[in-house]
Amino acid sequence: MIYSLDKIKEMADGDEDFVVSVISVFLEEVPRDLEGLEKALETGSYEEVYQLAHKIKPNVDILGMEQTRAAALEIETLGKSAANMDEIRNVFPSLKKDIEQVVSELKNDFNI
Repeated sequence: MIYSLDKIKEMADGDEDFVVSVISVFLEEVPRDLEGLEKALETGSYEEVYQLAHKIKPNVDILGMEQTRAAALEIETLGKSAANMDEIRNVFPSLKKDIEQVVSELKNDFNI
């Protein structure tokens, strides 16, 4: 399991509906943002790369996905500074793999 519910549970203070709500929002938004990020990489849009990585970062952070958060932060930083797009493309596969894995795990774990 590459995610942790510790942060969400701390925020939820025993409210299981809140936990499920946060997970549902993650499952709805993050795959869509990841797809947009992949398209932005194809078109070479630094601004979109920056914005989407910035949006993904807190979503993976709340699930305790430190390595994934670090990848999103690196992509965000490189996108903001309009750095080498190839460098961003080298980081993206690990971000995508982790997110796809956690989406699968969450759907399985929460029967969503």
